[in-house]
Amino acid sequence: MDPEAARTARESLDLAFHISNILNTGIDRHTLSVLIALCDMGVNPEALAAVVKELRQEPPSSEAIISKNTTSLTRPT
Repeated sequence: MDPEAARTARESLDLAFHISNILNTGIDRHTLSVLIALCDMGVNPEALAAVVKELRQEPPSSEAIISKNTTSLTRPT
């Protein structure tokens, strides 16, 4: 990549990251770069957005499950 193209790509990523921050997406710069690259390769942006949303819905941690189960076992009946 020539220096001018690299500069343009960096400026575009900077702008996209700034917009991402204004919209409070919580997406870090590296992740945004990967998402943009995937779009550039032809991946459907709506499908990517759906995957990102799904991945953000964290299942309860095993620690929380253990705590809940322990609490239910120790409650007086």
